[in-house]
Amino acid sequence: MADIKDPENTLILETTKGTAIIELRPDLAPGHVARIKELARQGFYDGIVFHRVIEGFMAQTGDPTGTGMGGSGKKLKAEFSREPHVRGTASMARAQNPDSGDSQFFLCFGDARFLDGQYTVWGKVVEGMDNIDKIKRGEPVQDPDKIISMKVAADAA
Repeated sequence: MADIKDPENTLILETTKGTAIIELRPDLAPGHVARIKELARQGFYDGIVFHRVIEGFMAQTGDPTGTGMGGSGKKLKAEFSREPHVRGTASMARAQNPDSGDSQFFLCFGDARFLDGQYTVWGKVVEGMDNIDKIKRGEPVQDPDKIISMKVAADAA
């Protein structure tokens, strides 16, 4: 397991392809980090599929309906930053309205700098990106991979 520096601001993402460790960035997006931790602690993400996975771009998850249209029902105010969208970046999905992020997020497979300043970056995969790379591709994905559990490291025994 990773050398976790700040267990309260680290997520352990267990997927059907293996584990990834995500370091949270409350310095960039305090509202998003607080909401994602709240949802993780409720078990909201457990069992949710990666519904949209584009080769060389990103894997998207966080929709309880698995369609890309659902969420937790709480919209978040955008917290855009200068943080670049590069390999391992965890960023919030949203509709056209900048303040429409909810529970859906994506993990970048590679550089996606065209998203910089338009989507809220809230974390970075610091271990297990090779497991994220194995997630089945598709739009929508046939027989998709899923999140087994997503926990705040401070809560993991």
